[in-house]
Amino acid sequence: MTNLSIHLMMQANETTTSEVTELPVPKQSVWAALKDALRGTEADYTKIGIRKAIFLLAVPMILELVMESTFAVVDIFFVGKLGPSAIATVGLTETYLFLLYSIGMGLSMAVTAIVARRIGEKHTGEAGVGAVQAILIALMASVPFAIAGIFYSRELLGLMGADAWAIENGYRYTQWMLGGNAVIMLLFVINAVFRGAGDAAIAMRVLWIANGINIILDPLLIFGWGPIPALGIEGAAIATTIGRGTGVAVQLWLLFKGGKHIRVTMQQLYWDSKVMLNILKTSLGGVGQMIIGMTSWIFLMRILSGISSEAVAGATISIRLMMFTMMPAWGMASAAATLVGQNLGAGHPDRAESSVWKTGVYNMIFLVLVSVVYFIFNKQLVGIFTDDPTVIAIGAEWIQILSYSFFVYGWWMVASSAFNGAGDTTTPTKINFFFFWLFQIPLAYYLAINQNWGHSGVFWGVFVSETSVGLFTLWLFTRGKWKTVKV
Repeated sequence: MTNLSIHLMMQANETTTSEVTELPVPKQSVWAALKDALRGTEADYTKIGIRKAIFLLAVPMILELVMESTFAVVDIFFVGKLGPSAIATVGLTETYLFLLYSIGMGLSMAVTAIVARRIGEKHTGEAGVGAVQAILIALMASVPFAIAGIFYSRELLGLMGADAWAIENGYRYTQWMLGGNAVIMLLFVINAVFRGAGDAAIAMRVLWIANGINIILDPLLIFGWGPIPALGIEGAAIATTIGRGTGVAVQLWLLFKGGKHIRVTMQQLYWDSKVMLNILKTSLGGVGQMIIGMTSWIFLMRILSGISSEAVAGATISIRLMMFTMMPAWGMASAAATLVGQNLGAGHPDRAESSVWKTGVYNMIFLVLVSVVYFIFNKQLVGIFTDDPTVIAIGAEWIQILSYSFFVYGWWMVASSAFNGAGDTTTPTKINFFFFWLFQIPLAYYLAINQNWGHSGVFWGVFVSETSVGLFTLWLFTRGKWKTVKV
């Protein structure tokens, strides 16, 4: 471990030969650079300084994801007022949405990699064609989930061990979320197009609009106000669908209007089997790794639901908290993916690697600070969302246990994003298959059920498996085979 740490720091500070080709840029104040990051820039990320490229891409990506996670936290805050069963309904519905997310995120990985590679090669027209094909794939993928959600929402909740309240009162939440899932898929995919092209500021603004509307509508539709009836947990789902649907409309308008680096024209609105097959081929690994990760979460939630509704509620709150606080880290990891794709497309593999090491250092520092907050203030954080002492204790225990692994987790995020940004989505899939399905699930079940650790066994199983997968992924990244992937 000592040698690995030394290697990380050396790589992060190393100046590679490809950096000699960086374009000279006038020095900017932090405020000026921040304004460029927020409004978008036409900078060539394959030539400007790596630190500046990371900053220009990471800032809007971080703010985009912070807004997304802010919605998740606000949503669970209001739903939490309806009781543990309502929170559990959200958590159990999300186990199915995680399958949808796995497809959307896996497809997004491929779209980001392919668009970034075409932009790096200066083939902007081909990038636009790829964007159209990705949208068509997203729409087709959303149909089965919509049918299942509209017609079988009660059965889906019952399958996950939901209590009577969730099945009788919460099924409409599931119905709305799965029935209107197309807006979720399109948000994922079109924002991936913008990120891959380097228009991260556009993706940020879209999500601000979508989730801003969502946050405003949430309390109005859940609790009612004036002539607006109180719709309870169903209101949360309606607010989400309206907000995200508005975001998709804005995305499409901006995509055709044109960003700083990409624009779709009417002439590109056609079915291109060759491009579509390339996207599907590249996305299979991404979808696979996400499905493996997400389905492992379904099994974990099933174990917890067999223990108690409070265990599910505590886990649901804590995962929302972690989503919120870890979004800056995912934003930096996403920036690394774009830089890897564009620099490989431009023929600068060493510069791509240097981007990853530098981003990894920043990510590690941030998550170490987060872990300190989790360790000290875990009960206070969970207590914001519920006053149930059992739920607070369970949620606090989870975030405290997982805080021990954040040092490694920060590097795992960036290394995984580097593989995906290069178009090598197969390697993380194989890693996830072993560590999540063959290791995490059996270990969590053994500790929780066989050893009678209850929910604590699930949490410690997650800690051990995710620490292990992080160290292994980082080691594999150092071997450098991802540099030769063609997309």
